[in-house]
Amino acid sequence: MVRTAALLAHHTGIPIPRNVFATLPDPQRALERCRLAPELEAELVRDTDAEVRRALAANPGLSTHGVAVLAQDPRDDIRSVVALRPDLTEKQRASLRHDFDPTLMSRTLPWVEDLHGDADAMRRLAASSHPLVRRSVARARHLPPDVVARLAQDEDRVVRLFLAESCEDAPADMLLEVWRWWDGSFSHPGRPRSHPNFPRTGLLRHIADPSGRMRRLALDDPESTPADVARLARDPEAEVRRRAAEDPRVSAADAVRLLNDPDGSVRSAAVRNPRLPARVLAGLLHDRDTASAAVTNPAIPVPVLHRILTVAAAAVAARR
Repeated sequence: MVRTAALLAHHTGIPIPRNVFATLPDPQRALERCRLAPELEAELVRDTDAEVRRALAANPGLSTHGVAVLAQDPRDDIRSVVALRPDLTEKQRASLRHDFDPTLMSRTLPWVEDLHGDADAMRRLAASSHPLVRRSVARARHLPPDVVARLAQDEDRVVRLFLAESCEDAPADMLLEVWRWWDGSFSHPGRPRSHPNFPRTGLLRHIADPSGRMRRLALDDPESTPADVARLARDPEAEVRRRAAEDPRVSAADAVRLLNDPDGSVRSAAVRNPRLPARVLAGLLHDRDTASAAVTNPAIPVPVLHRILTVAAAAVAARR
């Protein structure tokens, strides 16, 4: 195994001849990584086994001629691999027939990521015909202003999403547009709302927006008032009422009322609101269904919280 690994490493620079290739117990890695002798490569790029051609399609050592042959392969999946090669010009990439499903999860292309610090490369690749190349550019932490402006108008909304999640230079108007349809992923849970360029003022104008997602933003505006909180605490959409239930300006009466909201997430937010009257909070702490959430309410005095934790620890110890 060590000998094979050394052999493969040697032939990433020196073309592997047919007689050596024929001795490999598993040629897959050689197809993916090694330079091939011209006559061997010419044979393999036309091999009847599609798996052989697919492995070759991503081989960084493939010759220009080999790339050209596979760019015309009858199988779309093989042409699609060729379309993402770093050695293609963007003109070549645009002329290559391939399918791309924009709904599939996409990962940043490593070779594009390696160029994130190269402004000229980012300009060239931001104009690529391939969405996955542009998506990979959008993952850069910083980009030149003209590249940001171009990607912020990209027809592929995932490009705009990635720009909102990853690029510190993403513009405010695009971030607000992305917020209309995206409110965070597992990898970037707070974006775009937590982005440093996300608008912080002028949001109150969205309080009557048809979209509940936009109405939520109104309470982030420093010009918003307790009256605005009261209005959204009665909103028809649960996500808006939840935002009001989280607001420290909500009235005690509304906080209590939201404890009985039909939506569980609204009730949970209300349980944690410090505006709850002490007697109501005490009742929640003594209710098995609400105690675990109520104990996180910041209005609980520290000495009381210590007593609760002491009692809980004693109960756990007694059950052992």
